[in-house]
Amino acid sequence: MGRVSQAQAEENRRRVVDTASRLFREQGTHVSVADLMKAADLTHGAFYKQFASKEALVDEVTAHVFDESARRNAAGLERHDGQRDAAQRALIDAYLSVEHRDNAADGCPVAALAIDVARGPEGREARRTYADGVADFAAFLAPAEAVAGGEGGEGGEGGEGGLARLCTLVGALVLSRATQGSPLSEEILAAAHAALTEAG
Repeated sequence: MGRVSQAQAEENRRRVVDTASRLFREQGTHVSVADLMKAADLTHGAFYKQFASKEALVDEVTAHVFDESARRNAAGLERHDGQRDAAQRALIDAYLSVEHRDNAADGCPVAALAIDVARGPEGREARRTYADGVADFAAFLAPAEAVAGGEGGEGGEGGEGGLARLCTLVGALVLSRATQGSPLSEEILAAAHAALTEAG
């Protein structure tokens, strides 16, 4: 069989990263290389032509999904003509929806990867990327008045307000997924939505 062209190799790598991005969010990073490559419609051996190890892929996927999330947030702000409150309200509506609850594969990486990242070693690149992504998401969620007033803190612009909103969103999503099939699941989403929107 002939050697794969550079363009095809790059396309194969993109396909693996895109497939892993969905599978890791849906099933966790314990997904085997064999199952991942089958889902990507590539041979098992092709994996090691692209990645030094599965850990290297986890690092790359973590960066990829947080970049994707940041682009979506920026696009939301642009769609609302830079009106931070409107963009945040739209995000809260979508984040706490049944559709998001039921679609982990394309959903928030903060909620989907939290357990896997927490169980990984502290020195891993994925953990650093995850922490940066959490801080960036909290900064996006910071109340507009806090950003305008220049409040700072560990959560970036807006400090504690953005972190509190993020904790409410992520906690509600995780709990609603864990209680899916019970009336409690949608009650959790509704309660978190009311708490965030009534708070401003």
